[in-house]
Amino acid sequence: MSFHPNDIARRARIGAILIVVLMTVLLSGFFNTQVLQHERYALQSEENRLREVPLPAPRGIIYDRKNNVIAENLPAYTVSLLSATESALKAELARLGTVIQLTPGDMQGALKRFRREPNRPTVIFPDAAIDVVAVLEEHRIDFPSLIIQSVPKRYYPDGEVVSAFVGYTSEISESELNSERFRNYKMGQQVGKGGLERQYEEILHGTEGMRFVEVDARGRVVNEAGVARPDLVPRPAPPMLTNIDMDLQRYVASVFSDTLMGGVIALDPKTGGVLAIHSGPGYDPNRFTGGIPQDYWTELNTNPKKPLYNKATQGTYPPGSSWKLVDAVIALENGIADFTTRMPQACNGGFAYGNAYFRCWDPRGHGSRDLSGAIEKSCNVYFYQLGLRIGLSRMIAGGIKLGMNERSGLDLPNEKAPRFPYGLDYFNKRYGPRGWTPGSTVINMAIGQGENSQTLASMARFYSAIASDGTAAPPSIARVTPKRERVFSLTPEQIQKLREALGRVVSPTGTAGGSAVPGLFLGGKTGTAQSGKTTPDHAWFIGMAPVHDPRIVVAVMIEYGGHGWQAARVASRVAAKYLNIPHPADRAPMGPAIGDANDGSVLATPVPPAGITATP
Repeated sequence: MSFHPNDIARRARIGAILIVVLMTVLLSGFFNTQVLQHERYALQSEENRLREVPLPAPRGIIYDRKNNVIAENLPAYTVSLLSATESALKAELARLGTVIQLTPGDMQGALKRFRREPNRPTVIFPDAAIDVVAVLEEHRIDFPSLIIQSVPKRYYPDGEVVSAFVGYTSEISESELNSERFRNYKMGQQVGKGGLERQYEEILHGTEGMRFVEVDARGRVVNEAGVARPDLVPRPAPPMLTNIDMDLQRYVASVFSDTLMGGVIALDPKTGGVLAIHSGPGYDPNRFTGGIPQDYWTELNTNPKKPLYNKATQGTYPPGSSWKLVDAVIALENGIADFTTRMPQACNGGFAYGNAYFRCWDPRGHGSRDLSGAIEKSCNVYFYQLGLRIGLSRMIAGGIKLGMNERSGLDLPNEKAPRFPYGLDYFNKRYGPRGWTPGSTVINMAIGQGENSQTLASMARFYSAIASDGTAAPPSIARVTPKRERVFSLTPEQIQKLREALGRVVSPTGTAGGSAVPGLFLGGKTGTAQSGKTTPDHAWFIGMAPVHDPRIVVAVMIEYGGHGWQAARVASRVAAKYLNIPHPADRAPMGPAIGDANDGSVLATPVPPAGITATP
């Protein structure tokens, strides 16, 4: 077969055109790669040989109201490995284990970090002991992918004393990394795990920096200094100022010591600022930094006193007779009673209602009392009748209006809401329509028992409104501008009379008479609340000083403390310390004093009169 000359020429032209097009495409690609995309590919090439090493930012220093340090940063060391693959990391860990001790937990943690962030150095020890660092420095030539760097470590100078509010820091968890709040965090970073550290994590965290090391194809470090890209300097977080008075905080912890279980909150009623907050017993937050030792974690979790359970914000307890001030406020607001109101039945040691008999804490009785006198003596019989006058529906509605069903707003995570009925239907659902009676129910609630459990924080907020003008700001540890809210609407004269009644409680004739201290002018209300059939009662006291113009509100709850006067003695010492008034208990051991008495919060039942059925 032969081709015409014209066909050959045409095919030659087509071939030439294809060659030109191909060369044009190739040249365009080379031009794009070598010229237009030069910086991009140069950067990729550089990143293939440079590895990022994070530089943690120092967390914000936390100060008390007098600029004393609550939380600061000390130098520590982390040990990390740069590995190209998981198998290479396993091999390196095996070799490392021949030089220093590596637990299975250390190795599992390292592998987990690598799988999450394979391009970051894998942390082996987030808080390496100095002897471990020394050994590794001696063998550095044997481990070219090893990185040892100085990092800031969180430290709490007062340790256990601040555990109720400061929290602690530790490595971020998998679940946290998967949450929206921590979407910009990386594996291996330290975050707040409780208290202020958790509440204000975004403020205290700071901005992580970065340095760059040069590695070879196997991930071994070949150059740590003088590489092409400059380091990114970490930016420390700003300091945080708080309302805490560390002198008072230390004093409260010393009063509780290791013997008492419970909580204390001291507030400035004018601002809502938390002066001190304690939960006893506590724990040492320094032991959590860098990873808590397993033996210490087991010790904390098996301790029957539950040191990890914040009794000031998470514990809910029947408020006992400290609730009687809530009764008084509801009655005054609704015009049900005033300070001269006396009940139809004088107190002769008990009160019969239907076929039940409810006794007063003093079997001798208190006689006929007005509202102020009933508060002074904590007369159960008076408040049984006042509760019936208020009625269950109005008692529930009044408690809800006062916020006794809500969290106090304290700026700590995981504050628990009080347990308080939302309405009459609560009882129908819990006990059935015929399983309860409004009368007996409101009698129980009137003395702070029954379907009512409060936190120390919620009761402190309520009493701070009595200590001011009926308004209160949410308790705040961080120093913030207070936002006060109306808690109840009483006249200044009514509020002053309530304070005077509280002052009579801490007088020779009141239920906390033994807590009186010359010059202190303390007023408050005791509470003795049932904790169970076989355990001692919980002891409450919430007070203020000076009672005519309060500068401090102190709420104390002692688990299984026996009687409210026990808590009153603690509150008296705390208030005196803050107001710089000498307290005799600081010179001699504290014990029972003349004038202290049970306050009637506990429903104990003597042998009833004939025809009356006793009820607990």
